[in-house]
Amino acid sequence: MNFNNLFDFLNELQKNNNKEWMDANRKWYHQVRNDFIAWLDGLNAILEEKDKEYYSTPGKKGINRINNNLMFHPNKPVYKDHFGAGLDKAPGTADFYIHIGLNECLLAGGFWRPAPKTLRSIRDGIDYDGEELKKILNKKSFKDTFGDLYEDEKLTNAPKGFSSDHAHIDLLKHKSFAVVHELEKEELLYSEFDQKVVQVYFEMLSFRRYLNKAATV
Repeated sequence: MNFNNLFDFLNELQKNNNKEWMDANRKWYHQVRNDFIAWLDGLNAILEEKDKEYYSTPGKKGINRINNNLMFHPNKPVYKDHFGAGLDKAPGTADFYIHIGLNECLLAGGFWRPAPKTLRSIRDGIDYDGEELKKILNKKSFKDTFGDLYEDEKLTNAPKGFSSDHAHIDLLKHKSFAVVHELEKEELLYSEFDQKVVQVYFEMLSFRRYLNKAATV
């Protein structure tokens, strides 16, 4: 994957964030996009081989649109400043997210502000076996890779149906359950970068599997 070419494209796109420029440079865009998809296909094959429960997600299925949704966010630019994709993307589950952009590069996973029904299921899972989630979050290698849960909005009081003195009240107040591993752009240029992605995937796997089990019960 030629990440330098990807960054060059995104840099020019952000200087000329309009449909006219994109139309004039669509050949370049498709070159970068196809390169990114081929890279995702390679990761998909590796993860499918190494993880027997992996949900095969070819690059074309995993890649996100580069267009912003202007219907719901009319003040955003026409195009995003990054390429994003999800792998292990079974319907209704927390996928493994890859974000390669000008302002940030990261690997992430979990549920970002899930629908009320899913959020309730996750909280019920924590109520049933929150110690297991704490064990995952407090594992040294996990903390070294992700730190704590991604900081997002939290409830001030206990969620409905749970007491304020619940043993896992701090977890129950979260509205999002996600972790992030930030990347330096230079890392993407190393020959070992694919190995790094696979390593982070497996470090995150117990966390994602816990959430997916809770969300689908």
